[in-house]
Amino acid sequence: MTATPIPAPRTAYAEEAVPQAWLTRLVFNPAHRQVHKDLGNTAALHRRVMSLLPDGLGDSPRASAGVLFRLDTDHVGSPVLLVQTRVAVDTGRLPNGYAKTQTRDMTPMLTALRPGLPVRYRFLGNAVRRCGRNSTAGSWKQAIPLSGDDAARWWADRASVSGLALRSLLPSTSDPMTAYHAPASRRGGRGAGTSPSQDKDIRVPYAATLYEGVAVVRDPVKLRVALLAGIGRGKSYGCGLLSLAPAPHDG
Repeated sequence: MTATPIPAPRTAYAEEAVPQAWLTRLVFNPAHRQVHKDLGNTAALHRRVMSLLPDGLGDSPRASAGVLFRLDTDHVGSPVLLVQTRVAVDTGRLPNGYAKTQTRDMTPMLTALRPGLPVRYRFLGNAVRRCGRNSTAGSWKQAIPLSGDDAARWWADRASVSGLALRSLLPSTSDPMTAYHAPASRRGGRGAGTSPSQDKDIRVPYAATLYEGVAVVRDPVKLRVALLAGIGRGKSYGCGLLSLAPAPHDG
């Protein structure tokens, strides 16, 4: 099967000042009822994230606001949510007692990127391959989750076109993310008027792989674009957000 070339990130910010972006960290209240509902349904978690955005962002608010998010864990293993946006969010829209929040401006980090800078990275990606018309692995365009060397190669290729040179790579299969979507009968679309047995939420599992390691910045412009636009598919399911932190220099 011929490999599909990976498109390089669009260099929309190449000749412009670094755009402003924010990273908001939500530390959940485990006793809150809505927290349990959102953590059990990626679609609900996505709606919760979108509720933090200002009104008037047009027909594609997620794209307009540059929304990326990832469900993570803190040092004791408790779930936390990272939300990256290019517009300021309003955490006051969260239910009372839902989470403790902290927002920081990403501009200092984005402007500090330079060739040769060592960084630690963390990335949750939808590492899959699409079946061709004559594939025996599945139906045409079916997404097959990758593992092992294939999953590592998937990330190495995308990191390279995003301006990173990997120095270490530790992929680990994340728990499948599960979304429950309302069927057309409840949205007023095709299928409306179906029987109650066909009116249940549709369960959609979504595979993800967590990548962690050390890399060196090769192209700051491409890397900024990848950081702000996200990498790969599944952004509505919590994939695509690349996180960087300083790494010690060798020696």
